[in-house]
Amino acid sequence: MRIHAVPAFQDNYLWLIEDGRHAAVVDPGDAKPIEEALASRGLELTAILATHHHGDHVGGLRELAAHWRCPVLGPAHEAIGGLTQTLVEGERIKVPGLDASFSVLDVPGHTSGHIAYVGDDVAFVGDTLFACGCGRLFEGTPEQMADSLGKLAKLPPTTRAYCAHEYTMANIRFAEAVEPGNARLHERKARDAAKRQRGEPTVPSTIGDELATNPFLRCSEPEVIASAERHAGRKLAGPVAVFAEIRAWKNSF
Repeated sequence: MRIHAVPAFQDNYLWLIEDGRHAAVVDPGDAKPIEEALASRGLELTAILATHHHGDHVGGLRELAAHWRCPVLGPAHEAIGGLTQTLVEGERIKVPGLDASFSVLDVPGHTSGHIAYVGDDVAFVGDTLFACGCGRLFEGTPEQMADSLGKLAKLPPTTRAYCAHEYTMANIRFAEAVEPGNARLHERKARDAAKRQRGEPTVPSTIGDELATNPFLRCSEPEVIASAERHAGRKLAGPVAVFAEIRAWKNSF
């Protein structure tokens, strides 16, 4: 199984999973670049997977499904037109046409019914977890998002996390403001900056890298707590309050 980033819009990645003959796409916000990627590789689309309802993730879903007549899987608790199978946490799916299977996690916060797909050392996390960041809370609460990130943080550290946006360098700049003493973060900045200079994606990252450098997964670390409390101008009552403060801080950073 091979996974390719298909760039779309300004900074989206649509993920193509393929075995040389068949392919599945995760979060097809635009049909055109997916059709081009399929044609260039001589692939047949056999499944579409959606993580949440935002247009930059599902905008090409109906067009692709109509062309390829393939099943479309997505979250049970979101209104996405064209789904043929709805999913909730605890289910395990075999991807039609591919020798690949995923467990489903409910990861609300960015949206109310967001899901993630977790396989052997891979996770398609949509807009819940970003490389060195996390999604905005458009529909969920800080408690929900902190819990969702906690689920992803428990995956094996070698798990490759496939998020849907190239936000990494901006996220790292914010992370440095929150935790300037984090040596692993400075190392990551140099490594990811070199990738961007070569025109390469910075994602996937790994859960291990996120645990070491992502402030939204480090809300119990003393320096993160101190920075959040300094920004808030008051003491904060626990990791969820720290998360809520740094998420609000990031919104206007």
